[in-house]
Amino acid sequence: MLDDDPFAPPPKKRDGHDLSRAALDALSIDELEARIAQLKDDIRACEAAISHKQAQRAKADALFRGDVS
Repeated sequence: MLDDDPFAPPPKKRDGHDLSRAALDALSIDELEARIAQLKDDIRACEAAISHKQAQRAKADALFRGDVS
């Protein structure tokens, strides 16, 4: 009997940002503040990447619609 279902969705990947409550409790205030600062930097980088991709998509959409100026 096989445990692997070929039609099952792939397992969710856990990233480095996944912390349990116990892990957070083990961090000092300074460590938590540093983590928050890093997460905010990561958020800004993600938002910049999204903006860049949206601009690229808009340019591609305009090209295929024939709206290029």
